[in-house]
Amino acid sequence: MGKYHLYLSEEERQLVLHALIDFCNKLLAAGRYTDCVDELLIKVMYAKTKKIKIR
Repeated sequence: MGKYHLYLSEEERQLVLHALIDFCNKLLAAGRYTDCVDELLIKVMYAKTKKIKIR
């Protein structure tokens, strides 16, 4: 499995985190498992940040 990179601004990163948390809450309310969403949340939360210059 290869590495994937996702370049997000801080606002976009926060939006992704909030969307994943909302989705996790909906799954919990429906009584479903949230394992894969939890793993993705951890990956996004602890992903390294790197500033890039866009021309």
